[in-house]
Amino acid sequence: MSGDTRISYEWIALSVTTIGALMAAIDASAVLIALPTIMADLQASFITIMWMLLGYMLILAAVVPVVGRLADMLGRKNLYNLGFVIFTVGSLLCALAQPQYHGLDLVVYRMIQGVGGALLITNSAAIVTDAFRRGNLGFGLGVNGIAFSAGFLLGPVVGGLLTSISWRLVFLINVPIGIVGTIWGILQLREPVTPPKGQRFDWAGSLTFTLGLGALLLGVSLYAFPVTAIWVVYVLFVVAAVSLALFVVAERRAPEPMLNLRLFENRSFAFASAANGLNGLARGAVLFVLIFFLQGPYGYNPLMAGILLAPFGAAFLVVGPISGHLSDRYGARYLATAGLLVSVVGLLGLATVVSTTPYSVLAVYMALMGGGSGLFASPNMNAIMSAVKPSERGSASGIRTMLMNTGQMLSIAIAFPLILSQIPEVVLIHVFLYGGGLSGTPQVLAAFELGMHEAFLVAAVFTVFAAIISFSRPSGAPRDSVAT
Repeated sequence: MSGDTRISYEWIALSVTTIGALMAAIDASAVLIALPTIMADLQASFITIMWMLLGYMLILAAVVPVVGRLADMLGRKNLYNLGFVIFTVGSLLCALAQPQYHGLDLVVYRMIQGVGGALLITNSAAIVTDAFRRGNLGFGLGVNGIAFSAGFLLGPVVGGLLTSISWRLVFLINVPIGIVGTIWGILQLREPVTPPKGQRFDWAGSLTFTLGLGALLLGVSLYAFPVTAIWVVYVLFVVAAVSLALFVVAERRAPEPMLNLRLFENRSFAFASAANGLNGLARGAVLFVLIFFLQGPYGYNPLMAGILLAPFGAAFLVVGPISGHLSDRYGARYLATAGLLVSVVGLLGLATVVSTTPYSVLAVYMALMGGGSGLFASPNMNAIMSAVKPSERGSASGIRTMLMNTGQMLSIAIAFPLILSQIPEVVLIHVFLYGGGLSGTPQVLAAFELGMHEAFLVAAVFTVFAAIISFSRPSGAPRDSVAT
């Protein structure tokens, strides 16, 4: 591939993945704003609405390693375009959810969206890594991160405007975007890295891993947000333990394992992956908690609460591409570690916020969290994707996404019981649906703030561990070479 052609394809590949990132990010934050209206219109319980979020994340965490392995076997292009199609169909189904099912059909449709999201997210990083030249990968990943941040910033506004007409438009808006993205991907994407021929799919490893991780995360989530008897949770934990044990046995015997555990023998990959998982565990619930804080103690309505989250996304938007570019020259070790330490400062600040704290102070702490996340994300992803051979980038991206989403699910399962256990359900539902604050119930307000502080302190501890692991990785610039 000539130099000019390669440069041209870098931007083409980035344009395709940017559409996917924008769609997923706008959907994620717009849905958060639409949740109260969805809950009221579908006559759904608060737990069902939470499962609308958790179901999507569960699918993302459980299937992305399998998707990554398939991408290494079959190529990224077709799977990425299939992700656009499935996400678009899932969005259309979400918009057609009916009140007589009380939100349960929406949970299923969101899980279908999750399958599409897994295909998009896993292949996105691999496509960018395949396309970009040595020395430019961090920049490419940083620009891709800008798209996600921009979508997250736009989501609350878009979600608020569309929800004022109909919450169904929040999902329907994905349909034209998904159609455009699919057509553009089919016409423009290539396979710069040719998959090796004659590879075999590891059915035993794929089935046992997906069942094991899925049962584990489902059990943890059902314990935190119960919708069934406790014995079901215990059964799920047993299924998880047995399945994951069988997975380890299967992978040791498989000539071409689904999850190549030998990747973790590379210290750069292993330490960057561990830091990524711990970072997901630390910050996965932060935005959800902040939305409840802005609607509860601060007393804002859902739309305003979403808009006031802007400092988080704006700081990420500014810092992300800069840190990605710098990681191409100086490596990920110091940049990613610094980002995690900045996040610790932001989390410790959030652990002091109360209902009387000025919003300007809260905005500073959110900006520290967003800036820290931006400083960490691109260099760390650069380190993960650059530490593996081109033929293993799909698997590496799948592992990265799996660890991040597993951490985020566990984060929500840890944080929300701490915060919500002392709040009467009737008060919680009123705040969630209408905002209006907790000033009339000082005991509930005190319990909420105490739980929130505990959640942020736990997140800060996890982030410190992530920083230690990040600093312990090998130093030096990443090997972001691409196949020619």
